[in-house]
Amino acid sequence: MARTRIVQLWIFLALTLSAQGQAKRYVSPLSWEPAKLVNGSPVLFRLRTQHLKEVTAVFLGQKIEFRHNDGCDCWYALAGVSLETRPAAYPLKVSGRRTDDADIQLSFDVRVGAAHYPFSTIKVAPAFVEPPKEALPAIEAAEAAKKQAFAALDPDPLWSGEFQRPTDTETSGVFGARRIYNGKTKSQHKGLDFHAKIGTPVHATNAGTVILARPLYYEGNCVMLDHGQGLVTIYMHLSEFKVKEGEKVGAGQLIALSGGTGRSTGPHLHFAVRWRGEYLDPATLLALRPPGK
Repeated sequence: MARTRIVQLWIFLALTLSAQGQAKRYVSPLSWEPAKLVNGSPVLFRLRTQHLKEVTAVFLGQKIEFRHNDGCDCWYALAGVSLETRPAAYPLKVSGRRTDDADIQLSFDVRVGAAHYPFSTIKVAPAFVEPPKEALPAIEAAEAAKKQAFAALDPDPLWSGEFQRPTDTETSGVFGARRIYNGKTKSQHKGLDFHAKIGTPVHATNAGTVILARPLYYEGNCVMLDHGQGLVTIYMHLSEFKVKEGEKVGAGQLIALSGGTGRSTGPHLHFAVRWRGEYLDPATLLALRPPGK
């Protein structure tokens, strides 16, 4: 009887240790960049699981379409976390179809932390803080042009590989900084500024379609590129256009020259990233490493 109990104990210990070993060896099939996700950040999801032919997901109320890459044998997708998202763990609900046509349903918790954005004080021409009545038609026309451009984005991905810097110069103003213009108007800086003297070449960060290339009141001469699936990059305060609306561009293609037009304290490039209506941190997008082309 005692011997039987000893054998049973050894079996129990063996099964427990085996289970613990399996737990230690377990690696989640889902990973993301940046590893520490915060509000206002773009995010690159990677899903490594075999025998799938279709993958979609829902995250923070947005449907996300995954693409497969043979090089990493993984599925990947870009998404974003709005500036207004509160710190918490949010589910990424994955739906897929296997090669044998069986459906799969997976759920992963993705933790979002709180970003800490700085304050800054900016001085600009008074007309860009309290516009005169004669400027209202130009402001309204600019808003209409942007609304039209954002209304007809390509649902398919046009980008591939890593996103390149629009210029080779250093950055200055950071994304998310809360700004006070002329001691009155408060706003949040929803882009990344690059030091760029007038005439500095500005390049497309990735492949896409030119959906806007015209002067706007606050943005100055502005180019917007549609990269598909709701992702848009925006280039402001330009001095000269090198592309036209409707034109297809490749990654790294010259699209404009930098300037100081619009609401600007001086010559520089304001580079912004917009995903499905939300402005995201461009520096994070440039740091992501999607699978190669």
